[in-house]
Amino acid sequence: MALQIATTGQLDEAQRIAIAQARFTAEHNDPCVNTIEKLTLKQGEKSVTVPKVAQMEARELEDGVDLVDSEDIGMTTVELTTGEVGLKVILTDKLVRQENESVFRMVGRQMGDAKSRKEDTDVIALFSALNGGTVLGEDGKYMTLQNIAACLAHAKSHKFPRPISIVHHPNAVHALTTSLSPTAGTYPIPSGLSAEMLKDFWAITIDGVAVFHDGNIGKLIGYDSGYGAIYSKNAMCIIRSKEWGTERERDASLRATELVMVADYGCFELDDGYGAPMQYEIGDPSTSN
Repeated sequence: MALQIATTGQLDEAQRIAIAQARFTAEHNDPCVNTIEKLTLKQGEKSVTVPKVAQMEARELEDGVDLVDSEDIGMTTVELTTGEVGLKVILTDKLVRQENESVFRMVGRQMGDAKSRKEDTDVIALFSALNGGTVLGEDGKYMTLQNIAACLAHAKSHKFPRPISIVHHPNAVHALTTSLSPTAGTYPIPSGLSAEMLKDFWAITIDGVAVFHDGNIGKLIGYDSGYGAIYSKNAMCIIRSKEWGTERERDASLRATELVMVADYGCFELDDGYGAPMQYEIGDPSTSN
């Protein structure tokens, strides 16, 4: 009887398929990460300190009178560090012997979805603390054009630096888009944001602010509404010490190979005043109107 044997080279090829798929999925499945600042910890660094300076005031002068008053830089700092996150997949020898490429694509897709969802939900978890925890909107309200206009006014009056994004659940975005004309979303994603990474999540651009949908936003406990947010790119950040990497380890007694993926990163609020949570209904809309 002929035997099917999987060589080390074949296993390497199969794992590369899984890894490549994981990276592809991750890069195109985390909208929030692509709307905030990205920082990097260099080799040997434990943390990074991000400074912020206050506004200065220009004053009227009188001819021949010395300028006495001086302005304070008003610098404050935020210290950021990272933590390890990872996942493991076990590829059994029996599975490898089958050499079914679709299996490795499936594994890669699952791993990519898992790590993207983790990073995305880490950013979403920051929404509720923006604006000192003061929420725009409330339970029982829908994300209508009128309410969005008020949120945009809040962003402008509080001087959010551009680019500014709105991110909310697809059902919340539905309430907005159904009330607009068919041509309202023809404007491109504003500059400063990656159109390649965000095009699949972009719904509409209103007054220069892009609105994105994110299905990882969940309902608040006991409510049919959830927190999205309106924020400047400078409001939050993801800081990386180590990008997602992979290692392979043979487990002879298990007759399998472990595929481990680990990253070292953290998601943080940079400026509380450059964003605000938005609470609107995210229950399923009627499909029989």
